[in-house]
Amino acid sequence: MRHNGSFGVLVFVIIAGLGETLAFLVNDIAGNVVAIGIGVVAFVVAMIASSAIRVADQWDRAVILRLGQFHALKGPGLFFIIPVIDAIPYWIDIRVITTGFKAEKTLTKDTVPVDVDAVLFWKVVDPKKAALDVADYQSAIGWASQTALRDVIGKTMLSDMLEGRDKISGLLQKIIDERTEPWGINVISVEVKDVLIPSGLEDAMSMQAQAERERQARVILGDAERQIAEKFAEAGKSYEHNPIAFHLRAMNMLYEGLKENATIVIVPSTAVESMQLGGLAGMTALTMGLGQESPNKLPGRVHGLPEQTNGHQQSELKQPE
Repeated sequence: MRHNGSFGVLVFVIIAGLGETLAFLVNDIAGNVVAIGIGVVAFVVAMIASSAIRVADQWDRAVILRLGQFHALKGPGLFFIIPVIDAIPYWIDIRVITTGFKAEKTLTKDTVPVDVDAVLFWKVVDPKKAALDVADYQSAIGWASQTALRDVIGKTMLSDMLEGRDKISGLLQKIIDERTEPWGINVISVEVKDVLIPSGLEDAMSMQAQAERERQARVILGDAERQIAEKFAEAGKSYEHNPIAFHLRAMNMLYEGLKENATIVIVPSTAVESMQLGGLAGMTALTMGLGQESPNKLPGRVHGLPEQTNGHQQSELKQPE
């Protein structure tokens, strides 16, 4: 990790500036040789001081090697090292880090190729192990996550993968954490973002879901028809031993239909006789009477007949008497 050495540069500038100022003041008194010596000494001291002073951020830990061997972890804040003898090969970030990884064209347990995208949340809990036990812990955890994802996909059915993402995420977290624990890395969580399947299979699954919805709709409709039939059967039982109520109900339904729609209604002759409407003539008279009650719906005509036809028809209806 790159480290900001601005504080060391500032120390170098201050010490070198003080040395140059002192050399300039001594130049007139002791001569050029002494002034040059003071300037060189100030430059060397500034270099050593700037190399020895280090500042680590709050989230950084510096791994210090002394003559090639692990010496200490430093940070956060100001610390010192011995130039040339000590070295800082790694600055370890201990914050939570996110790493995206994916598996492309990986076969599931039922041999379906899928593309899976996931995100890994992890952090370094032991900077010493992360620096000394693995060459590049960030690349290592990326490859470990990808291989673990492929293993889980190969052992999982497609239906389970689409329905149980939380279960897959928990399994991935357990596998990756076991692999990265020796490196001083803790896996916080794994989130499966998306599961992509072939377009042909997606269309087939869509048709299957549509067929299932249609089947459920037909089942519900059939159940509704059964309930309606039961209610009609109960209503029929209430009219079975009461013909007067049945006739009144039939006449009311016929009246409401003629009144609202103002149109011709074909009724079986047996039904007309059972309601005692006087045959076809009585039905015609009833229709005309309803038409006269609603002149807005039948303005002066009954289905294309002129108004004089009404009186003529009524006279013909009275002949059977």
